[in-house]
Amino acid sequence: MALPLLRWSCRRPPAGLSAYLRLNKLNEVRNPSAVKSQALSACVVSGVRHCSSDREGRGQRQTRKVVVVGIPNPFIWIRTKFCFFLIRAYFDKDFSIEEFTEGAKQAFAHVSRLLSQCQFEELESLVAKDVIGKLEEKCADLPSSYKKALLADPDDIMYTTPADVGFCYENDGRKFVSILMRFWYLTSARLPEDTMEGARIFQVAIGKDGEKPESKRLLTANYEFQREFTQGVTPDWTITRIEHSKLLD
Repeated sequence: MALPLLRWSCRRPPAGLSAYLRLNKLNEVRNPSAVKSQALSACVVSGVRHCSSDREGRGQRQTRKVVVVGIPNPFIWIRTKFCFFLIRAYFDKDFSIEEFTEGAKQAFAHVSRLLSQCQFEELESLVAKDVIGKLEEKCADLPSSYKKALLADPDDIMYTTPADVGFCYENDGRKFVSILMRFWYLTSARLPEDTMEGARIFQVAIGKDGEKPESKRLLTANYEFQREFTQGVTPDWTITRIEHSKLLD
């Protein structure tokens, strides 16, 4: 049975790149607890209040938790499910989108932190070299507030979903799988309103009752993960595309 054609374009990782992203073994990420484009036809942001009293009887603390609810596009949802079936059937029988998503969230938090700090040398073992070069050019003139907004703290990642899956066969027999992940995350960075049109803004109350709520903005980012499935090749993933909406346009 021939593998159906789904998307036959890919970016081959550079030959000189010796280390690739290990989604399930990213030990550098310090907080593993903390990865909808076309798949989102609607997004609702709501606040949920939780109250708790401390042991010393100092009263009650009130916090607010932000919940992002997405309504997926049925066609996108079915297509990605079918693509994951093809990955298990033709490439990796042990592939799990749940494990992949958790690893992608950790990688996103780690890479976005390095990117916000302009530590491009640290990205070389995780991100394709040609992508790093483009990021350096884009970040060169970014205001400090934009750089801060690139950072996605693990606790501020509100929602994540696979947006696209691609397969590539090359003439020399090499084969690749790429998965585009979209992340929704909060940032407290102060960004100009005129250049951030379309980004949602709302109040998130954190701490004791009566404190001034902190203003946060919901942003999106797209990270594409690619792995070569050619026999004998190390089973690692690398990031071959990074997009932060409104920040790295």
